[in-house]
Amino acid sequence: MYAVSMTAKARLSATVDADLIAASQAAVVAGEAESVSAWVNDALRLKLEHQRRLRGIDDFIAAYEAEHGEITDEEMDAAYRAAKARAVVVRGDEIAGTGRGGAA
Repeated sequence: MYAVSMTAKARLSATVDADLIAASQAAVVAGEAESVSAWVNDALRLKLEHQRRLRGIDDFIAAYEAEHGEITDEEMDAAYRAAKARAVVVRGDEIAGTGRGGAA
């Protein structure tokens, strides 16, 4: 969970899906959130951070393409295949195909 913010708080009225309200209340009961307001505040902060990171990725790709040209579908497919070939698949307590345990 995030550290308590030192910024001023403001009231908010919002219509929210019932399952999300139930999840927030369950988080409070389980001790995973201080209050429904704190749970919503954390969710909004996570969304803000996610959007900031997406803008950063957009900026990076735009700068890369400005220097090297537009990334083609073929380049994306090749990058996907290369990443997939390097991936280590972990299932349960064993790294697939190695006979070794997956937990450190």
